[in-house]
Amino acid sequence: MVIRRRTHLASWIVCPMIEIDEELCKGCGICESFCPMKVLETSDKINRKGYYVPEATKEDECVGCRLCELLCPEFAIMIVNE
Repeated sequence: MVIRRRTHLASWIVCPMIEIDEELCKGCGICESFCPMKVLETSDKINRKGYYVPEATKEDECVGCRLCELLCPEFAIMIVNE
């Protein structure tokens, strides 16, 4: 889902989409800890390895800094700008 919002700098900006590969995630929480906008939170979902995976609860507040993507040790997060 692509969320669009109005800003003062441009008429419309496309917000980044956060894609999480739940089966690669090991539930370490690094993405949640380092997100400056606190977009990610631990969900109630458990993957096949038994880890609680994060979910983007405030995806519309994501600024696209990619810290979650860069710091994920399992490469389970990808930020897509469309």
